[in-house]
Amino acid sequence: MNNSNSTIGEGGKVIITGANGNLGTAVTNNFLDKGYKVVATVIDEEMKKDLAEHENLQVEVVNLTNESETESFVQNVIKKYKKIDGALLLVGGFATGNINATNTDEIKKQISLNFDTAYHVVRPIFQHMIEHNNGRIVFIGARPALQADTGKDLLAYGLSKSLLFKLAEYLNEEAKGKNVTSTVVVPSTLDTALNRKNMPDANPGNWVKPEALAEILEFVVSGKASPLREAVLKVYNNS
Repeated sequence: MNNSNSTIGEGGKVIITGANGNLGTAVTNNFLDKGYKVVATVIDEEMKKDLAEHENLQVEVVNLTNESETESFVQNVIKKYKKIDGALLLVGGFATGNINATNTDEIKKQISLNFDTAYHVVRPIFQHMIEHNNGRIVFIGARPALQADTGKDLLAYGLSKSLLFKLAEYLNEEAKGKNVTSTVVVPSTLDTALNRKNMPDANPGNWVKPEALAEILEFVVSGKASPLREAVLKVYNNS
């Protein structure tokens, strides 16, 4: 079996969902700077303007909560590029509230935003990667899904994110012996303008800069990380 990752890196082809967010923009720019071809998703036409034009960037409007629409998008990307090396699933949502403040509608909404949007991409792309014996899937986890002390007041959010950890386990089990891996990257607070505004008393120097996280995500997808298997990477800095 050939375990070479030589196609991942310069000239590698990746899908990045949620590409116009604070993290998504940093990740998209990082991958483009390193020579990847990027197919990026946004949720409406206006958001296409958030990403600067680039010869290696294709931006598509996709409702990732819609399974059939998402599958069509993935299949069209596969048809065009023949082989996709990585999928970075950055789309997500956030909600506060403990069990007394959280009904099942809020849980379903968070699952739709944080789990369904990833799962709808993963189903077709995972099969494609298995067929080619090559690929990297990256999920964005959350500390409230791992730690009850922070998750109890972010119940719907934490529950929805927890599904990604289990999905990655299932995918890695199914892909054993293959050159296909699923990794969950768990950042703490990102250093964004909105977080600085909402938490004026906090020290943003302890947070994770989107550009630093983007470097880690590129490492996970690149050939440099080929020995990694079944990884959960906690990127907390000092927060």
